[in-house]
Amino acid sequence: MAKVTKRKASVTVEPVGDRYEELRQMLDDRRRELVREVQGKIRDVRAEGSEKPHEVLDPGETSEADIQEDIEFALIQMKAETLNKINEALARLDEGRYGHCFECGDEISEQRLRALPFAVRCKDCEEARENAALRERTLAQRRGSSLFFDMRG
Repeated sequence: MAKVTKRKASVTVEPVGDRYEELRQMLDDRRRELVREVQGKIRDVRAEGSEKPHEVLDPGETSEADIQEDIEFALIQMKAETLNKINEALARLDEGRYGHCFECGDEISEQRLRALPFAVRCKDCEEARENAALRERTLAQRRGSSLFFDMRG
């Protein structure tokens, strides 16, 4: 009778630090860049604000200046939100929860994480979420348009 030996499959488990070290570096670099940009924008807004009391603008110029300020504020706000997402991703990385989908728990592909390092959902779950949101907006628009239905009939 021949002796049968079973081979154990060798599974190498990479430490989280090794697996995500490059992504951590990307997140850190992006965070530094955003902090620099946001701080620069805030300095620019403060500098412009100190010059404004000396200017007299007509209503058209005032309106244009207000629009420009709104755009600058929106850009700062978007960068601050991205910065928060990056900080949350770094916290998940430190806790060992980085790279797993919030919805299904599966691992988020490395390709997706490289494109969007602070992603919290895998591609399939994100698509499902976006489709559900689109359906909800469509239903809300239909309900809203029924409010203006012509009742003269």
